[in-house]
Amino acid sequence: MQVKLLSEHYDKPEFQTLGGYERHGGYVVLAKALKMDPNAIIEEVKASGLRGRGGAGFPTGTKWSFLPKNGEPRYLLCNADEGEPGTFKDRVMMEKAPHQLIEGMIMSSFAIGCKKSYIYIRGEYTDSLRIVGKAIQEAYKAGYLGKNILGSGFDHDMDVYSGAGAYICGEETGMISSLEGLKGQPKLKPPFPAVQGYLRKPTIVNNVETLAAVKYIIRDGAASYRKHGTEKSAGTKLFSVSGNVQRPGTYEVPLGLPLKVLINDICGGLKPGRKLKAVIPGGSSAPILTADEANKVTMDYEALAQMGSMLGSGAVIVIDDSNCMVDMLSTIMHFYHHESCGQCTPCREGTGWLNKITHRIAHGHGESKDIELIKKVSEQMMGKTICALSDAAAMPAISFVTKFRDEFETYIKKGQLGAGGAAHA
Repeated sequence: MQVKLLSEHYDKPEFQTLGGYERHGGYVVLAKALKMDPNAIIEEVKASGLRGRGGAGFPTGTKWSFLPKNGEPRYLLCNADEGEPGTFKDRVMMEKAPHQLIEGMIMSSFAIGCKKSYIYIRGEYTDSLRIVGKAIQEAYKAGYLGKNILGSGFDHDMDVYSGAGAYICGEETGMISSLEGLKGQPKLKPPFPAVQGYLRKPTIVNNVETLAAVKYIIRDGAASYRKHGTEKSAGTKLFSVSGNVQRPGTYEVPLGLPLKVLINDICGGLKPGRKLKAVIPGGSSAPILTADEANKVTMDYEALAQMGSMLGSGAVIVIDDSNCMVDMLSTIMHFYHHESCGQCTPCREGTGWLNKITHRIAHGHGESKDIELIKKVSEQMMGKTICALSDAAAMPAISFVTKFRDEFETYIKKGQLGAGGAAHA
């Protein structure tokens, strides 16, 4: 069930302010961390098994260890762009507990020898921008940021940067380009940001949840953190649950929790009289699960990969028998077509074709060849672009038309009613 580690005090409005945060142990762990050897912090994070909570799931401590020991300035960037449809847990974290993120970032910066960090926040998150900006000012006034933090000799400055509503800037190199004042387009890798990132200097990019978790790993130790989750998917995870459940919201649970427990016990199950039809387990880019698959899978990186999907950003979208899969895929494809930066031909043209084909099926103008055409176009998009946006559109497209083929065939044949009984738009 729920394990409130990061979210323990999210129900307290005072936790948003410096005074309230300090009353609940805020910045005490920072004082402990600043007395540690920086390498010891990195090793503790490695031992904890913490993996990136933004979607990729790469081991955090390992990522930090990729930084070259060349004496160059290095940067820490917090990715708070959060543009994946269905995802909102980073917004909750920033608005409920901004100092939790700031403290985690200062400790992480100390560990990697970074004197300057940025929090890149999605432009539409005006409340998050205001709240985090105010919290940074409070931290400076209290001596948690700036020169000689807590008498440790460690200097660190932090700024907030607002995005401008581009989903592509959630990709780390696209975000770096935007932060540099350039067009937010992803870059070829290598070089990876840890070697050559922001301003061509070594750069670490981590998610809001990842950086906030560092505080609790240092506070309690790696072994304690590992008591939650599975061997390969350690710790807790915040899930953004939306769709047709009684209690949508953000919930922190141990990784490895059965998805059916999250839906039925924690979120109160489906609305009265409805049956589970499907679940998107990790944001709109994650291949969809049927009801049968959803009732069998656990919420961890390995189990979802074995099921042919992914944990992604932790956005769980619950779909019942009142929802039309054709309309849903059409909406998702419109999003990816709109958000493609256009840099790579397979993505620019492929998302356009997927949008066009799904749109015409949804509006009763589909052709018998369209289902196979969706699959063919999607297959030609995957693994051929600079970033993963092309794959993010192709994977759900293939999964939707494969697992719910009958519904798409019904739309094509009749153009009036979906297989689930929902009228098309």
